[in-house]
This record gives sequence, structure tokens and C-alpha cells, in this order.
Amino acid sequence: MNLVRKIFFPFAILYGIITSIRNFLFDKGILKSYSFDIPVIAVGNLSVGGTGKTPQIEYLIRLLSSKYKVATLSRGYKRKSEGFVLANATSNAEILGDEPFQFYQKFKNIRVAVDADRKNGIEQLLSQLEKPDIILLDDAFQHRKVKAGFYILLTSYGDLYSDDFMLPTGNLRESRSGAKRANLVIVTKCPSHLSLDEQNIIKDKLNLVSNQELYFSFIDYDDSIFSEEKSMKVSEIKSVDKLLVAGIAKPEPFFNHLQSQNDEKLVFPDHHHFSENDLLEIKNKTQNKIILTTEKDFMRLKGKLTKEQLFYLPIRSSFLSNGESFDKTITDFVQSKN
Repeated sequence: MNLVRKIFFPFAILYGIITSIRNFLFDKGILKSYSFDIPVIAVGNLSVGGTGKTPQIEYLIRLLSSKYKVATLSRGYKRKSEGFVLANATSNAEILGDEPFQFYQKFKNIRVAVDADRKNGIEQLLSQLEKPDIILLDDAFQHRKVKAGFYILLTSYGDLYSDDFMLPTGNLRESRSGAKRANLVIVTKCPSHLSLDEQNIIKDKLNLVSNQELYFSFIDYDDSIFSEEKSMKVSEIKSVDKLLVAGIAKPEPFFNHLQSQNDEKLVFPDHHHFSENDLLEIKNKTQNKIILTTEKDFMRLKGKLTKEQLFYLPIRSSFLSNGESFDKTITDFVQSKN
């Protein structure tokens, strides 16, 4: 823990007390939560950013959208619009936020909406002529005003909530005890070779309650990169000089997977809106190189850089084991609500 975070330790205690009181008021019904008749699945975390919510939402979309009408509802972090917005052909990352826009671009058979007020967002989706069968709430674990039917809690292998502390000393948005609200917990971004012994050590650290399921997942990188016009094999560009650009939380695995000796890299804050100066810096460093970025950053960069040079690397969330069990737990919940 660095010196600045130690100095703010009393504020972390105060913040923990405030969030605990808030949760107590919701738990006792003093503050009202609203539930809905359709299946609502919330995906979230206890800590700030970087746990892999986007690939997990995409996993659920792939799992469910062939049989059900799926809608996603996000806050739309750092978007320039306000209130409820339902994605359409005129939408972009500035209107929706980068992650919802990514959902909209990739999955043409779902509805994508944003609203900071999740209750209003759900009501708006249910008022549409074509109502969804399922709503996936993105980053809504602390949004207690809505009571989801099922909660998936994510925690990163390299930053377990059990080892963390409250903001601003640590990265937790609420006390570790909030994990008890989850139906299941997924330890994300694991090494793909994580042993059973290591998994059991983590299980003991998390100290889950008896009815909670635990899964381990890893980031599975695509073997190709994509532009608006074409694709190339990662093996073809691994040794080619390129510019790597990332504006995500914890970009190191992205860089480590792709970087060769002569590559340059540019790092920006998570969900960064690229300014004219940023674009000029990228162009000045590019020359004739490929610009390779994350899929989320691509949603904010496309149309602003030469499309022949700008590529992204897709990722997926994959389970180390027991993926079929996870799928069955989710589909059983959905079927029980229909």
C-alpha cells in the first residue's frame, strides 16, 4: 500500500461505513428495490474496473440469444448523451459508450440500451413494442434500486476482492461482505494453466457461502486481427513493427500477448475519449505501421484514423473447466422465469 493510500485510510473506513449502511437499508426494505417479472441477470464486481465484464456479458449473449430475445442495459460510462437511449443505426460510441456500442456492433439480434437509472431503463425496454425475454445488466452489482433475479460477481485473478480494501485506500466500491449477494462468482483473467491446487487456495480465500458456485475463466485471444475491411492472422503480424494503443483498465496482458521488440505502445486512461491531440500523437508515431488496439478502443477510434491501418484484436471469456455447469445454471434460471 503506497503512502498516499495509507494517508486516506480513515476515509476508506468512513466510505465503508456509508456503503454498509446503504446496503443494510436495502436489505431490510427501508430503501425500496424493484424486481421484474422477466429474467434479469446482473454482472458486476466489488472493485473498480478491469475484471472482464464486457467479455462476460458477450458470453451470456452468445449463450442465450439464439433462443431468447435478449437486451443489454448499461450505464453507458463516459457517453455524451443523457437518460435512456436505445441503440439504432445512428448510434456511436459517444452516444452509447464504448462497451454498449461494441455489443450493438457485434450482435445484430439483440437490443442494446443505456440508462444510468437501471429501473427506468428496464421499464423503457419493457414498454417497447418488441419486449425482451431477458435483460442483462452490465456493471450493476451496486445498483440496489433494481433487484435482479440472478447476480454474477466477477473478481480478477490478479486482484481478488478478498485481498483488497475500500476506496480510496484500496479499490473496493463496497465491503467484501457484499459478495454474499452473488449467486455465483467467477475468478476472471486466470492463467489458462491454473492448477486445481491454486484454484482451491483461491476458493479458501474467497470464503463463499454454501449455496454459491465458483468458476474460473481466462481471456481467450482471437487468432486474427480485424479492420473495417479485412483480417490478418496474429502470427503474421507478431514480428511486424506496429503501434499498440490501449485505453482500458489493466492493458498489460494485451501488450504482452502482441508486443514484439520494436513495437511502440501508447497507453490512455480507461474509456478514454481520444482528442485531436491524441489522434495527432498516434498518427505521428504510426508512419506506415499497423495500429493495433483493443476492441473497445476500436469503437472509439474508427472513423478517426486511416481504416487501412487500424486493427483490433477480439477476445472472449472461456472457462478453465465446468463451462457446461455454468451454462446449465444460467439456462435453468432463465427457464424458471419463463
